[in-house]
Amino acid sequence: MPKGKPSVSKEVKEQIIKRIKEEGIPVAQAAQEHGLQPRTIYGWISRKVTSQPSILEVSRLRRENQALKELIGQITLEMSMAKKKADNG
Repeated sequence: MPKGKPSVSKEVKEQIIKRIKEEGIPVAQAAQEHGLQPRTIYGWISRKVTSQPSILEVSRLRRENQALKELIGQITLEMSMAKKKADNG
């Protein structure tokens, strides 16, 4: 095995890909946590791609969904505060 190239078991690869897909962690973060290059993980993902939505797309959509939920919460709170102010004023 070439020196400096980490050996990663199939189980660890699947765990990393699962975290990216289900938890929405960025590939760069997963790579850094495991001492890997992001391109290595992108390679694993591209080999794992089937007719399902891309793991990266699912991850991106999860992050976007969370951001939108937070925005809705903020707007709801602001509207509630404005209504209370109008009712009291």
